[in-house]
Amino acid sequence: MTPHIPENTTAGAPAADTTPHITVEGFDSQVPVVIDLDAPRDGVPLVIETQSGLERCAAAIAAGTGPAGVDAERASGFRYGQRAFLVQIRREGSGTWLIDPEPFENLSIINEALQGVEWILHAASQDLPCLLELGMWPDKLFDTELAARLAGLPRVGLAAVIEQLLGFGLAKEHSAADWSTRPLPEPWLRYAALDVEVLTELREELIELLQADGKLEYAEQEFAAILASGVAPPRVDPWRKTSGLHQIRDRRQLAAVREMWLERDSLAQKRDVAPGRLIPDSALVSAAKAMPSTVPQLLGTKGFHGRAAQREAPRWLRCIAAARDLEDLPPLHLPTNAPPPPRVWSDRDPEAAARLSTARPLLQEKAEELNLPVENLLTPDYLRRVAWRPPSDITEESVAAELRALGAREWQIGVVAPLLTDAFLNPQPLPAKETKATAATE
Repeated sequence: MTPHIPENTTAGAPAADTTPHITVEGFDSQVPVVIDLDAPRDGVPLVIETQSGLERCAAAIAAGTGPAGVDAERASGFRYGQRAFLVQIRREGSGTWLIDPEPFENLSIINEALQGVEWILHAASQDLPCLLELGMWPDKLFDTELAARLAGLPRVGLAAVIEQLLGFGLAKEHSAADWSTRPLPEPWLRYAALDVEVLTELREELIELLQADGKLEYAEQEFAAILASGVAPPRVDPWRKTSGLHQIRDRRQLAAVREMWLERDSLAQKRDVAPGRLIPDSALVSAAKAMPSTVPQLLGTKGFHGRAAQREAPRWLRCIAAARDLEDLPPLHLPTNAPPPPRVWSDRDPEAAARLSTARPLLQEKAEELNLPVENLLTPDYLRRVAWRPPSDITEESVAAELRALGAREWQIGVVAPLLTDAFLNPQPLPAKETKATAATE
């Protein structure tokens, strides 16, 4: 059923103080009622899959008013890559639009219709890369997930934030579906439309919360930073992300993982299927550790399964054979300028360890005071880097400059630079290490 909207509220978005309540016997206070949001207010729209439909959609969106709620559905785990298989847009005055991007070269016509318009996305970093592939990129951004974090909400998933602020229950049963399916089932389309149904109302509630706490400027700086940073460049040696790669301690075995990973990626791209559906990462690692030379040996490797295991066995054996004959083997680890893991700091650089251990509780205390996650107060990597190698002359200005160079936002710098300066100038001594003799007597 379509939920009943209380009076004096925007359709689809009851204000926080008008959320319906019931009185529960035995309790002094009223309990909020969560209303299921199970149907779009304008019905489930048809999917746009023709050029004329796309032009009609663009014209309607351009004629709308206010910000636009935007979402995208992918087929992660089913198809190759992270491209979008459905784009959802809702804007006041134009309604909700569901666009199948597959028939089109790009969606630049939609991007033009949204020029100068603020886009509302939830967890924007997840959807912006696939939208950029379609020629779409916002001029302005409001990220409801990030805003919810800064507002200090205990749960920041879309359904949870909608429930907490608007009193609606939003089902998420199709979030992991294969969105490359055609035609898309009607329940999936309804789910997709509901994902953008109340983003505008959610934005208004979050702005009110952020303004009340003096954190709206924090959010605006965060949104601007997302747009300025763009999409991350391709990873160097993406095969090193193979799950379980830490088990490999031999460079030749590492080469075998690389050769099989690259071959699997090429085959997956050709077949437009998620690489893990051909051969799971665990199989690549197991085969590399065993280095089999025959098909029976390969298929007998623990965990070597998948739709392309037996059928493509000669392919994987060729990869292993190539690795066996390689002279130029990959290094076990790539060079990095990142600090070592904090667990070894006390041995490698006790002064750095003292700086870090002194700074951490100060940041945690400040985060609790501001009612936001400590990782949003300052990126943990930034803290580790500046604690490991602080400025030679530690002042509030020099610490601020280091943080700025790393990419910290101005609001973060203003809050944490004084704390870090104090921590670095007055580090607390590390706890004395327990000797083996003492430990043996306990």
